[in-house]
Amino acid sequence: MIQTPVTLTPKDYKSEVKPTWCPGCGDFGVLNATYRGLAGLKMSPDQTVVVSGIGCSSRFPHFMKTFGFHSVHGRALPVAQGLKMARPDLTVVAVGGDGDFFSIGAGHLVHAALRNIDITVVVMDNETYGLTKGQTSPTSPYGHVTKSTPYGLMASPFNPIATALTLNVSFVARGYSAKPKDLAALIEQGMTHHGFSFIHALSPCPTFYNTFDAWDASVTPIPADHDASDRMKALMLAMDSEKQYMGIFYQDERSTMDQAAHQLSQQAQEFNLDKYLSRYA
Repeated sequence: MIQTPVTLTPKDYKSEVKPTWCPGCGDFGVLNATYRGLAGLKMSPDQTVVVSGIGCSSRFPHFMKTFGFHSVHGRALPVAQGLKMARPDLTVVAVGGDGDFFSIGAGHLVHAALRNIDITVVVMDNETYGLTKGQTSPTSPYGHVTKSTPYGLMASPFNPIATALTLNVSFVARGYSAKPKDLAALIEQGMTHHGFSFIHALSPCPTFYNTFDAWDASVTPIPADHDASDRMKALMLAMDSEKQYMGIFYQDERSTMDQAAHQLSQQAQEFNLDKYLSRYA
């Protein structure tokens, strides 16, 4: 639910807790973009909840002057969905990293996509486990050498955008922490979308796996003539191994589980038992 009572600026969403990420971490850019996105929509802080799991990026709620829930590892989505079902009047944002959403929490991503509950998800992907000093993550490239894979990673990388598209997520986009204004615009559009919004945010870890130069060279705006209602064309862009497209891949408006549950609740409240039983009198 969008609230527009007063003029708000990015500073209105900053808590007194200072971010504790390593210098140069891409998550600073994502945090800044989130501040901008909330301010752009004039979202009331006391009507907004940020839910996270465990990891570097999951410290997010501490740095926000909104309501927050720092949940357990991989469980941001169940908490966010339950919160939205119980309080449909609130704006709910789930944040976390590639490990939290694509490894231990991967199963929850599947069900959240199918339910199409009206929440916004921002996944900060650095292709490594920064909190535990640089092991491989689900999105690490094949052959990646780390302390946990001294002979190179022997698994294929997870494709977040392609996965979201095949799960028929109703809003799929990708942004880059080094372009916070563009990312902020995507977050705004994701929040105004009625349904499950999935935003893949490239967020490099300069301490354990610095991909800034490589990603600067590979990030490319989605073609201006791209039809965001065409899921198959979006999937073709997602499968491009040379470029990482930025922007909205796919968007589709359809009913949400929280909306359907609310309507069912209304019907139950309006149900007249005496009138029903009179049919059989």
